Amino acid sequence: MEPKFFKIPVCVGDVTLRVAQGHFATRHSHINYFIDVTRQQSCLQEAEAVAQQLAQRLRANTMVDTILCMDGTRVIGTCLARQLTQEGGLSVNSGKEIYLLRENLSSGGQLIFRDNARFMLEGKNVLILLASITTGSTVQKGMRCAQYYGGNVAGVASIYSHLKEVDGVPVISLFNTSDLPGYASYPPLECPLCKQGQEVDAVVDKYGYSMLS
Repeated sequence: MEPKFFKIPVCVGDVTLRVAQGHFATRHSHINYFIDVTRQQSCLQEAEAVAQQLAQRLRANTMVDTILCMDGTRVIGTCLARQLTQEGGLSVNSGKEIYLLRENLSSGGQLIFRDNARFMLEGKNVLILLASITTGSTVQKGMRCAQYYGGNVAGVASIYSHLKEVDGVPVISLFNTSDLPGYASYPPLECPLCKQGQEVDAVVDKYGYSMLS
């Protein structure tokens, strides 16, 4: 059965959150809500709305040289860079150049960058941008990669976050667990839904969901 999606009764500017309740499996956890950010990732108007709200939270004192776009957030990242670098704004990045990098995985699943991209990380203030944060493992992968290539993690931003901080770095998000009553994330082997015999409805990742028949 297809997930039944609904919009939560909370808006952040022009940004809304579309979710479905059920039993979902991610690579690192089992969750009882699937957050659908497909439109924010793919629609320019909705990506602009997300970027505008994130920029308001970032622009005053977060110096950004590079945005590492994970979870398919390249469109949002492009809009965010434009918001942060607007001339005459209050942003510390006003008039600057901001580089955009999307995640590049090796055959072994490691986040890597080619030598010609190193200059966008080495000595740069890197903002890790994601669609949603549940366990923080994807954030940590991005942080470790940025640091490996000589970058400084300037911040972490997302549309939704289950966490307030990751490895001591505060997470800036538009929505959090207070907006999703009862949201829960469990290690797969400790999932109470599995122990109750509730079948997994779908496998979910940054691309969306795949139903299990």
